[in-house]
This record gives sequence, structure tokens and C-alpha cells, in this order.
Amino acid sequence: MKSLDLKRNNKKFIDFCAGIGGGRLGLLDAGLSCAGYSEIDMKASDTYRFFYGDSECNYGDLMDINPDTLPDFDVLIAGFPCQTFSIVGKREGFEDSRGQVIYGLCKILKKKEVPYFILENVKGLINHDKGRTFKKITDELSRLGYCVKSKVLDSSDFGVPQMRERVYIVGYLKDNLKKDFVFPASVPMKSLNNYLIDDNSDCLDINDKTFQKYLNNKYNKGRFDINDILKQDYLVIDTRQSDLRLYKDKCPTLRTGRHGILYVKDGKLKKLSGFEALLLQGFPLELAKKAKGANIANNRLLSLAGNAMTVNVIQAIAKNLMECCK
Repeated sequence: MKSLDLKRNNKKFIDFCAGIGGGRLGLLDAGLSCAGYSEIDMKASDTYRFFYGDSECNYGDLMDINPDTLPDFDVLIAGFPCQTFSIVGKREGFEDSRGQVIYGLCKILKKKEVPYFILENVKGLINHDKGRTFKKITDELSRLGYCVKSKVLDSSDFGVPQMRERVYIVGYLKDNLKKDFVFPASVPMKSLNNYLIDDNSDCLDINDKTFQKYLNNKYNKGRFDINDILKQDYLVIDTRQSDLRLYKDKCPTLRTGRHGILYVKDGKLKKLSGFEALLLQGFPLELAKKAKGANIANNRLLSLAGNAMTVNVIQAIAKNLMECCK
């Protein structure tokens, strides 16, 4: 995603549960500046510093942060841990220690009287425990004095061809907006051929024994003609389930721990690379090239990208929020 030529404002943010900075990039593109970040995964933190430099402080585990040690800032952004609420996890919610992170964020919001926040989580959070978990979270945020709004947005509605539904929670202290916040409208999606551009991505041998066994399992046998598949450039193939799944215009959701997305190009099956995964999350080409040039392990990049926020979505939300500010 190309950074927008926006006038910088004087608002600052701290990037909590920062990952590799997808949220950061979205807020920078909306004209804000970064006052620090918080990330406990050292692989993510190392990549974050590699991308953006080491001028800002990593405040570490947000559950251990004394809010008095933080500088004043205007926007709290956090993609707080989703595994505890996700349908691909155990859905343990608040029974999992990661589910308590929201209370650490609330403590910081209250103590620092942060005017605005943007939170992101998996869509499954909304229905977890029959909706009680989500209500508990939004009630707690409202109790702190915030007007709270939420909406499920799909990354594919914001330019990037990745099907990624996430719930976004936006809050603001009522006296800090000149007009009511509304979530951004969708924009046209760009073609996959703008993103699947890694000439050095690995190819999969269609005669590979493991792949042939997969094609002939009880879910897939007789359903697919591999020769027909190889004629369709940019057809995306997801092998992460027992059953093979095909996508013509979009990539399925990128995830941290499950790789196995393929696509067709020039009659070959190519493996989605970490470089391409960054692009599908809205990271700018120069950062994706920087990661590729540093020879960061491909599986590591795939995992880090799968855990990131989509830059385009955060930028659109933040832009709308900033336009409402007094």
C-alpha cells in the first residue's frame, strides 16, 4: 500500500500487541506519529525494529506496564490476542490468560485518559460464549466513558484481494469528536496479479508423492483435474484443509500457524511466499522487498504476516476517525 500524501497532525499513538506493525502503518498513513510500541514475541519485535528502526521504546508485556511510565498519547491501537477467541483455536476466551489482555488495555486507557482507540480481533469474538464475551468487553470500555462502535470488515473490501473478516472496535471519549464516527465504506479490490509477483517463490512438483496422496484422499479423489487447474493463471489453491479449495479472485485468510496456499502461474503451482503475504496484508512493496533482501526465513514471514493487521483497513478506519476529531 502506498503511503498517502496526508498532512501530518500532532496526534500520537502507541502500538500495543504490535506484531510487525500493520496497525502502525495504517495510522502513519492517516497522518499520526508513533510514540512507542508493545510486543512480547521477540521474532515479531525484531522484525518490527528491522522495518521501522530502533528509535522507539518497546514497552514489553502490556500486562506489566505501569501506565505512569508511558508518554501521553492520543490513540491506542491493539490487535489483542485472538487465538483464545478464534474458531481455529480452543475458544477458551477469558479462561485463557491471553483473554485477560483486554483488561490490561483498559487499565492503560483509564489511567492515561486516552482519547481514542482502535482494537482488532477475529470475527469469532462476537459470538464467543453466545455473545457474552463481546458484551463484557464493550461494556467495560463503555464504563470507562467511551462511545464504542464495532463492525466486522473484510480486508477484500479495502483494496487487497484477501478474504479476511475481522471485528474492529473503535472508541472515543464523547467530548473529543466534532461529529459522529462512521466506519469507512468499501473500495474496489485490486487484482491478484498485483500481489502474486515473487519470481523466486518455490514451485510444487505436481508429481510429489505427498501432494498426489492429498489429491487422492477421500475428500478430493476424482474431484479435480490438475491439468485443467494448471491452465488457470492466478487461481488460488488452499491445501490447509483435508479438502482442496479453489479461489478465482481472492486469497483465503492468511493465518499464523497454517501455511499451504498455492497459486497457478505460467502453468506451474507456486507456493505463496512470505513476501507475497506481506503485500496481501497491505504492507508496502519497499518493506516486503526489505524483508526478502534480508533473507528472513519464508515460514517466519508467512507466520508474522498471518498475525498482522491489514494496513488498508486500519488506514481507512483511522482516516475516518481523524476527520471526526475536534
